[in-house]
Amino acid sequence: MEHSGHGVNMDLPPFTLGRGLEFSADPFFLVGCAAALVLYGYAVLRLRRRGDGWPVNRSVFFVLGVLTIALVMCTGLNDYGMVMFSVHMVQHMIISMVSPILLLLGAPVTLALRALPVAGRGRTGPRELLLKLLHSRYMKIITHPVFTIPLFIASLYGLYFTPLFDFLMGSKTGHVAMMVHFLAVGLVFFWPIMGVDPGPHRPGYVMRMLELFAGMPFHAFFGIALMMASQPMVKAYETPPASLGIDALGDQSAAGGIAWAFSEIPSVLVLIALVFQWYRSEQRTAKRSDRAADRDGDQELHAYNAYLASLQARGQ
Repeated sequence: MEHSGHGVNMDLPPFTLGRGLEFSADPFFLVGCAAALVLYGYAVLRLRRRGDGWPVNRSVFFVLGVLTIALVMCTGLNDYGMVMFSVHMVQHMIISMVSPILLLLGAPVTLALRALPVAGRGRTGPRELLLKLLHSRYMKIITHPVFTIPLFIASLYGLYFTPLFDFLMGSKTGHVAMMVHFLAVGLVFFWPIMGVDPGPHRPGYVMRMLELFAGMPFHAFFGIALMMASQPMVKAYETPPASLGIDALGDQSAAGGIAWAFSEIPSVLVLIALVFQWYRSEQRTAKRSDRAADRDGDQELHAYNAYLASLQARGQ
């Protein structure tokens, strides 16, 4: 059997969904996914033991987010992704655009802040360090759209169309680092847009939608560029193993189609979540207004009616 420089079997049989979903774990991501599930579950149990609740839907979203990472990094998809551009693109799109959305809907930062104990007076514990990080200048910079949108775009064009991609694909460590980068970029991009966890950059709902759609067209353009290319554009995939029975240009075109399709799917998911959050926010605001009116005998309405009456008196 032939092996590539990064230790992955190059003599793979033709790709099928069954072969792609066979268990083939990357140790780094296997340990990371397991640790994330254990820590999240422990935090939820800690809340419930002291009588506090935690929404079940948030737990479900977080678990699904971790499972999507495991799906692309702990199965045969990770092996085929080293030699097939189309499979690699599935990995990239899921780990950068689906997994982050699901993880963020799980509100892990909020859970950590509620579960971690408060340090004593004059002391600094994990909870205080997390709060300090959330309010730091560093977080304000990396969650601002002036930073997140260019980073989101550069992760496509600055990676795939430069020698950096081939360098990272030359080793298993480089490939893992690339996937961690994709996940981190997705989290940073979607965090201020989703607005579930606390953060330094929290624009209104309309601005969040604009931020979302500002980055998506570049994904579509990237996919179209791959689909319309007349020759392989990425050296790492220009000579696929003969055992796969695929054409490099056709596989690249499929990768472009996947990138183009994924520019739409997450946009719809995030838009639905934003509209729902907006509706919930308006409902809470209306309830607060009703409670305030009950407490003060609707003074605001009476004042407004008096103002209208004064205007009418002046006009007579």
